[in-house]
Amino acid sequence: MGEARANGHNPRGIIEGSRELSQALQAISGGVFSPDDRDRYKALIAGLYEHDWFMVAADFDSYAAAQRELDTLWERKSDWTAMAIRNVAGMGWFSSDRTIRQYATEIWGVL
Repeated sequence: MGEARANGHNPRGIIEGSRELSQALQAISGGVFSPDDRDRYKALIAGLYEHDWFMVAADFDSYAAAQRELDTLWERKSDWTAMAIRNVAGMGWFSSDRTIRQYATEIWGVL
């Protein structure tokens, strides 16, 4: 990410080069998702065109392609189920209580 920013990340060019992303951003900034306040997201979208610090535009096309693959996989229920089971079996131990306790000890120094 830092290297792309240092080399002149051009979100406007990326957005204009992606029909799907461009259409999505036009819909958002045009008020499709906020009919009660059509300007609600204009500043957010302008920020993506001008700065895009988190490089949302750069990642969009690969994200959309992955989502389409998932949509196809979802239709194959047995494959989806097998992948979901393997995913759960392979994930690390998580507990919000454990996490908060760990933060309290290691980060906040309160325990």
